[in-house]
This record gives sequence, C-alpha cells and structure tokens, in this order.
Amino acid sequence: MASATPKKHKTKVLKFDSEEDVAVALAKYTADLSEKYIKEKGSFSVVLSGGSLIDTLRKLVEAPYKDSVDWSKWLIFWVDERVVPLDHEDSNYLLASRGFLSKVPIPSGNVYAINYQKSPEAVADDYEERLKQLVERKIIPVSNISGFPKFDLMLLGMGPDGHVASLFPTRTQRNEKKRWVTFITDSPKPPPPRITFTFPVINSASDIAMVITGAELADATKIVLGGGGNPDSVPLPAAEVSAENELTWFLDKDAASKL
Repeated sequence: MASATPKKHKTKVLKFDSEEDVAVALAKYTADLSEKYIKEKGSFSVVLSGGSLIDTLRKLVEAPYKDSVDWSKWLIFWVDERVVPLDHEDSNYLLASRGFLSKVPIPSGNVYAINYQKSPEAVADDYEERLKQLVERKIIPVSNISGFPKFDLMLLGMGPDGHVASLFPTRTQRNEKKRWVTFITDSPKPPPPRITFTFPVINSASDIAMVITGAELADATKIVLGGGGNPDSVPLPAAEVSAENELTWFLDKDAASKL
C-alpha cells in the first residue's frame, strides 16, 4: 500500500500499487466489516454493483476468509441491475453468480435478485416494495438520519463519465430524492433499461467502498477527489457519494495516477 490520505470527514482514500493489492485489501476490509456487523446485529447486508468489482472481490473467497466468514448471515442486494433475464450476459446477478457468490455458502433466500419479467418501472416498484417489507420485518434497519433503509456495506464502482450505480451525469434519476429504487429506459451505457438505488439510499449506507482500478478512470478520479475538471461542466455523480459511517476509496496506481 502506497498511502492512506483522508479527503474529508468520514472519507478515506487508500492508494495501492496494483489491482491485486486492491483486491487483497478489499477482502480484509469486507471480512472485518462482516465480523463487526454480525456481532452487533446478527447479519451483514451487502449491496453489490457490477463490472470489474465482482472480480476484485475474488480474494474474499480465498484463505483465510472463505472459511472464517459467517456466510450464512450475509444478505445480498444489487445497487443497480439491468432489466434482462438473470441468465443474460448483461445481468449483474449472473456476473456475481459466476464469481464469488458461486464459491461461498450464502443461503439462496438471502440473495435478492430482481423480478425481471416486468417493465423497468414495475421492476423498480417491485424491488422497492421488497425492501420495504424487509424494513417492516426489521431485517433491514432505517437510518435515523435520513429515514431511508440503512445497509451495512455498499460496494460501488465508477464509470469513466463519473456515474455510479445507474445514476448518470445527464440523466434525471440522479436527482431523485423520494424513491428508494428508480428506473431508467435510456441508459447511455447499454443495455438501456435498468433499475437503480437512489442517492438517498446509497448515502444512508453505514459504510461504502468505492473500488476504482484502471487508467481509464484516472480523469474521473481526479475530478472527484482532486478537484480537477471544468467548473462549468455537469457535476459527476460519484462526487455525491457519502456514507453515514465511512466512505473508503480503494484506488490502484493507474486510477490514482492524476491525483
């Protein structure tokens, strides 16, 4: 690890020499939080995104974590999902299922995939309703600060345009303040139909890891963390991410190269 520099209150920026080093650190970070939250409340709610993040979680299913983590207490959700069948190549569910979820014994009933056999709007409504039922059953708590559901850990990536989840710079979904889950039919990144958690839900998470690797993300990383960019341009969604406990950025050398 090269350095650990705080950006602001409740934000930590970690820089690593390689993506492999990021994967090692992310595994320990996630396993430590799992132990903490399971001791505190008997479960660990984890919200996943897609893309390269799933591969970066690979060390979590290796020794010593594979056999030491209490996987039976994990609850898995998706911060955004493409409205496609779960066995479709574009599905974030499929990506995770082929990745680390296939290697650990998380009960199938603890994995909350979307019901894709509806319109994008109806899929979003259905996922939000399922979250509300979990809140009513006190499986997922509500933030005392925001009133939105409070997940333990949100694992996020970022696109070269600065988008997080399916909240894109030029799309109105990034401004939604009331809904828990919203939908998009014209995503600038294919496939067009998607659902996504809104910023009030994302920012109510106890802990958030922003996992950023690769030189193609260096410009966006500089804008978000280093104050670069044109002040007249549209603000990047990634700059709006915060956490109720702590937001931790995991950067490899390439992503951090312009800081």
